[in-house]
Amino acid sequence: MMTEPVFFETISELMQRLDLPKPLHPHIALVNYDQVRPNLKDAGRRYLLRFYKVAFKTSFVGKAKYGPGTYDFKEGGLAFVGPNQMVELSADEEQHEGYALFFHPDLLFRYPLAKSIHQYGFFSYRVSEALFLSEKEKQIIGFLFESIDIELKNNIDSFSQSVLVSQIELLLNHCNRFYNRQFLTRNVVHHDVIDQVNAYLTDRFKKEQALISGLPTTQEIADQLELSQRYLSDMLKSLTGQTTQQHIHLWIIEKSKEMLGSNALTTAEVAYNLGFEHPQSFNKLFKQKTGLSPAAFRLGLRAG
Repeated sequence: MMTEPVFFETISELMQRLDLPKPLHPHIALVNYDQVRPNLKDAGRRYLLRFYKVAFKTSFVGKAKYGPGTYDFKEGGLAFVGPNQMVELSADEEQHEGYALFFHPDLLFRYPLAKSIHQYGFFSYRVSEALFLSEKEKQIIGFLFESIDIELKNNIDSFSQSVLVSQIELLLNHCNRFYNRQFLTRNVVHHDVIDQVNAYLTDRFKKEQALISGLPTTQEIADQLELSQRYLSDMLKSLTGQTTQQHIHLWIIEKSKEMLGSNALTTAEVAYNLGFEHPQSFNKLFKQKTGLSPAAFRLGLRAG
């Protein structure tokens, strides 16, 4: 059993390993699995890519795990992999269908997208958090992939790279739009996730776990819900207007108000009970969120 991952610095190296056609451009390749099939000699082996991958599946086979349940991907969708992420080559030939777009960070060099691409959080999502597509959305994505394919098959000239980068950016902007739609249309499932976040924080503060573990973190909550940190934060932002970190801060402030209402604890003791290492950090956050220092808030309660 092969366990050591294989590293691919360039797209050409990956294409050669999979016995796929040589890229028409050194920093970008589009594979149409309806026309070519990869060599599956490495099936089950992990690959680490130094570049981006966008997989467009017109239909996924079977079900994928998502949080506490599973979702049927048979309607098709998009999955994303960012540089330095691990992927595993599937032995199932039916999984190799649709399109796979690979592009290297060097393609974006000197273009604004080189900096803004980090704003597209879906490159940090898990495969199980793939983007589901409606029939209309699949047509749009299909058209964009076909446009990239046509451009790649043109003779390379001084405009080629600019056109390709623009096409990729348009693709990513559509993906952002469709993910926002997904957060909203699957609101029953996602509101259940919000309930789980709230239940976890309630239980954590009730047990005074912060005294031992410190402040709750976004990664801790994401792990608890079996979601990627970025997907959880983007989903919460879409539905509530707050990121996971902001959601945690809201809970901390509400819990601190409750504790400050009691004369049993000093402000420093409240800070320590909430998981702060230094009371000054708690004072700063409280004032930032409420406009009052903890002491001023407590005086206001007494005056009332």
